[in-house]
Amino acid sequence: MHRRALLAAATSGLAWPAFAQDWPNAPVRGIVPFAAGSATDIVARLFAERMREVLGQPLVVENRAGASGLIGAESVARAAPDGLTVLFGTNSTNAAANALFRRVPFDMERDFAPVSLLATVPLLVAVPQNSPYRTLNDLLAAARVRPEAISYASTSASQRVATEMLASMAGVKMLHVPYRSSPLAVQDLVAGRVDVFVADQAVILPSTQNGQLRVLAATTKTRSPQLPDVPTVAQAANLPDYELFAWFVMVVPAATPAPAIARLNAAVRHAAANAELRQRLGDTLGMAVRPSSPEEAAAFVRSETVKWTNAIRAAGIEPE
Repeated sequence: MHRRALLAAATSGLAWPAFAQDWPNAPVRGIVPFAAGSATDIVARLFAERMREVLGQPLVVENRAGASGLIGAESVARAAPDGLTVLFGTNSTNAAANALFRRVPFDMERDFAPVSLLATVPLLVAVPQNSPYRTLNDLLAAARVRPEAISYASTSASQRVATEMLASMAGVKMLHVPYRSSPLAVQDLVAGRVDVFVADQAVILPSTQNGQLRVLAATTKTRSPQLPDVPTVAQAANLPDYELFAWFVMVVPAATPAPAIARLNAAVRHAAANAELRQRLGDTLGMAVRPSSPEEAAAFVRSETVKWTNAIRAAGIEPE
């Protein structure tokens, strides 16, 4: 997200003197670029429900999955800049895409204006409950003996990069099995059709709590408060430099008027203060709720883009 996007939003806002009072005068579309049941979908629906209280109009969540989030993100980049279409973006769509794909149908900085950061969440390294791999070192040892015999699922850039970065730093190779959605990947993981899945805690935790999955490690520098007995990847595999986490951000088309961005930001902050939302995302799913100013969100995304780009290159992932 670029300074020019912020300037365009501010400049366009000057031409709309009554905008702040009248907007929104129609429902707002919230595009989730991943499938229903994904972590992004959960975040979007919880925020949308509470944002309505400030907007005075419903925020209608629409899933437009495909191409690792690029289809949904492109639809928002090309939407009318009237504030009535927002993207529930992630590190996949708004930080990692340029390093992962040869052709990205939008410019992450030029085509979007930030509204607010929403939340961050660890990823968890999970295997089926009946897996022979009791620890992360067990899994990596098996992968060293039989390169690409261990299969891993992914449905997004963050999941793939987190796994490939782990494999690269540990000196192993695993077989990539792409899936269309996280629920499908979890289903196949539980059934033993794939060996390991590194995914957002929000996706993994429910199946861990009901005894279907075992978590071997968390991808953050510190342990998850929900799983205090589970080590970090750095601890479990003696990889002190390993750290990645997923995040969620709300953005709009770049020329969206400043009053609309301000109103959306106020609605995000209102939703983030809701005790039920914080309990569901924080205590239940292990996310850190992190509303921000548009400027803070832009700075965060810029720094994360550098981090994810470096991680992708270090893992040896070639752009597709």
